[in-house]
Amino acid sequence: MTLLINADRLRADFEALSQIGATGDGGVDRPCWSPAHLEAQRWWLGRAAEAGLAPHTDPAGNVSAVWPSAQPGARTLLVGSHTDSVPRGGRFDGALGVLAALEAARSLREAGLSLPVHIEVIDFADEEGTLLGLLGSKALAGTLTAAALAAPRGGRPALEAGMARAGVAEAGLLAARRDPAGLAGYLELHIEQGPTLMRNAIPIGVVQGIVGIRSLRLTYHGQANHAGTTPMDQRLDASLGAAAFTLTARELVLRDFPGCTLNIGHVRLAPGAFNIIPGTAELGVEFRAPDLGRLDDLQSVLLGLADVVGRQFGLTPQAEALAGDCAPTPLGARAIAALTAAADSLALRHTTLFSGAGHDAMSLAPLTEAGMVFIPSRAGVSHAPQEFSEWEDCVNGANVLLRAALALASAP
Repeated sequence: MTLLINADRLRADFEALSQIGATGDGGVDRPCWSPAHLEAQRWWLGRAAEAGLAPHTDPAGNVSAVWPSAQPGARTLLVGSHTDSVPRGGRFDGALGVLAALEAARSLREAGLSLPVHIEVIDFADEEGTLLGLLGSKALAGTLTAAALAAPRGGRPALEAGMARAGVAEAGLLAARRDPAGLAGYLELHIEQGPTLMRNAIPIGVVQGIVGIRSLRLTYHGQANHAGTTPMDQRLDASLGAAAFTLTARELVLRDFPGCTLNIGHVRLAPGAFNIIPGTAELGVEFRAPDLGRLDDLQSVLLGLADVVGRQFGLTPQAEALAGDCAPTPLGARAIAALTAAADSLALRHTTLFSGAGHDAMSLAPLTEAGMVFIPSRAGVSHAPQEFSEWEDCVNGANVLLRAALALASAP
């Protein structure tokens, strides 16, 4: 049997979903449980129902559609991604994976196959972290905690407002766990969000693992003072600590931690006036590594650097570890093999790589056989309206997903 997705149908779905929350410059704005995101979920459930799949919403606000197996006691193969976006993000991130999963399920059903597992296409809530991060998949995995809900990175008021719009209760979030014994695996198609595949002209990336992520709030305490009357050599200027740490940390990671990344994504100086020497400087520090050893080493080096910079400028550093860390996550050997074999069956050149971004597969991998397939991103751009993948690559990825899903679904 030559099993392929319906590329025209997938593209029509993609173009339709791209209009929900469209920003007019090629991007979308669908933060989790915003009106646009809730509209996207309703639209998607409608398309799934039209395809003969049974729609479902769980207590965590994850929406899914099931093609049931006729076999008693069948387990469930999850296939999907997310339809929420970052503010003013791109059309492909997450959405392509959800639509490709729906198209794979439709194609399997239309082929007249009788599978020993249920196929459940799932759209996870808050993958992007507008509210908390991997909220829906953590809830499904049973790793979401009351402490995390009490202090989400997007702020408790934003979480409460989103839950109210979606009709989600905190008790439901904490009770949405699935029994791992009932899962047959999880597969996800995603754009790479980086330049590796495009730079090397490789159409398919099989993900072997997802990097670990940690974040710190680093604050330098100095002395606020008059900017015009305090001599330059007598200042306890917290901004100098922020600047020196940022530049030196970059050099350390480039030199000593290949394959790792560092980002200073937030800086706040206080009091924050042109004519006042900053008394405090607060930095949001995030760092990533593909394995736990390097993640620990990188954290140790960064904390040591914070102390050295503090002494250099007479400042007192204070580092606070933030909630929401993600451990490095290897993906399943059988899923990797299924995706690789699927790419081979389509004569598509492929490579293995680590994902530098977090994904819902991180939540599922400790519980079941989880795998991810990447397709190229033009210039590596993502989380921006300029995010783009060639349609041929989208179709290739969806066909790999389809064939890998059949292989996992058919395995004993």
